[in-house]
Amino acid sequence: MTTNETIEEINRELEKAQLKDINIKITTKISTPQTPLRPIIASIRAPATLVSQFLNDLLAPIYLDVTRKYTFINDIDVNRTLEKYAANGYLTSTTKFVTSDVENLYTMIPRKGALEALGRFCIRHSKQGKIGTFAIDHIMKMARVILDTNCFAYNKKYYKQIRGGAMGSAFTQVLANIYMFEWEQDLIQYQETHNGIYGRYIDDIFMTTNETIEEINRELEKAQLKDINIKITTIISTSVHFLDVTITNENGKLRTSIYHKPTTEPYILPYTSDHPHHIHRNIPYEALLRAARICSHVNDFNSERIRIDMSLLLNSYPPNFITKQFHRFFRLNSAMPVLTELNEDVYHHLHQTLLQQPTRREKKLINVMHDSIIKPFVLQPKIWNKEIMYPCYLYDASLTSNLPNQFYKWWQTYYAFPGSPLEHIKVMLVANTHRTLESFFIHKKPPCELLTKMETI
Repeated sequence: MTTNETIEEINRELEKAQLKDINIKITTKISTPQTPLRPIIASIRAPATLVSQFLNDLLAPIYLDVTRKYTFINDIDVNRTLEKYAANGYLTSTTKFVTSDVENLYTMIPRKGALEALGRFCIRHSKQGKIGTFAIDHIMKMARVILDTNCFAYNKKYYKQIRGGAMGSAFTQVLANIYMFEWEQDLIQYQETHNGIYGRYIDDIFMTTNETIEEINRELEKAQLKDINIKITTIISTSVHFLDVTITNENGKLRTSIYHKPTTEPYILPYTSDHPHHIHRNIPYEALLRAARICSHVNDFNSERIRIDMSLLLNSYPPNFITKQFHRFFRLNSAMPVLTELNEDVYHHLHQTLLQQPTRREKKLINVMHDSIIKPFVLQPKIWNKEIMYPCYLYDASLTSNLPNQFYKWWQTYYAFPGSPLEHIKVMLVANTHRTLESFFIHKKPPCELLTKMETI
């Protein structure tokens, strides 16, 4: 193929991809007092979006595998770490908890410093200079492309981000994490020397200490001076809020419960929403499951159960429906005495059993982290299971609520009957929901013409 033909072929593929420039949207951070604004980059069809997603999928499993001991996956992971810490005898009446918030993590990292940290990370955690089939040089070139194309349209003008990464770009988080991992090494070593916990969830740091407040403040000040780009605000106390957990030291006894931010509204998916009923059934169950995992005391769990009950009622869930789903949770987990009489022993067993069960996300991460340097999951061929079909249909409570049952009967009768070549084909219907009012009334993007004139940037 000649050069001109190659160029024409590439242009045709680009037209098919419908590439657009990035645009920015300003959202409100309602979980924070005074409701600050937060700029989010919308880059679904931007030129470097797929590269950003690929690089995140390539590097994030390696990063998590390397830093698993110091990285919190979620609030349940925090609880497990704390209960293990207490069981090992490190929690005393003088133990204090330390929480630190990294200010503007995604936008504070310097481009040069972040790329240098990325290069060192790749060299240290590669096999013969490669991650999968990609040489480190290829990875670095892709990283530069992503950072160099952080351009967006706003108010009929084009801007280029020259510091940090775009909030909304998949690669930004793993790049910021790698940069932070170098910075936090001294704190990690200090905590390990003093049998303390050190863990981080993106820009939130959590530590335990049996040292004096002056000593831990001295270590934190050293960390602050290590890199002028990283600024942290710290709270040290015997009772703190971290992620969605309230953590308290009650004279050497650990107590954890769910933390609700002051600005949080009791809003969940309304019962009247046009969604398949299994979604409404799962909401009470999952809420109780989360409460049982996080709350270490039966009274805190009961308070959370009442809060869940009230939230469901406020969102039009019928009382009989709520009662039925609550009973389903306790029955399936053999814990009815907790509901009927707040039995502490039964609840303790329920709490420990559910806490140690991996969440769906944790199960997925275990698969992704397996052999992540030699055979990255993102580079593995996706095997299509020809024995499963996923046909979609538009869900409408007034018209199609009984469609799945009718369809499965029809499928078994006319297609998957005994002896049929389709007998072993499994069909799983996927319900698509109607557009929401948000999609009708909220204008999210600038005009299409502005997003496609990328040559004028």
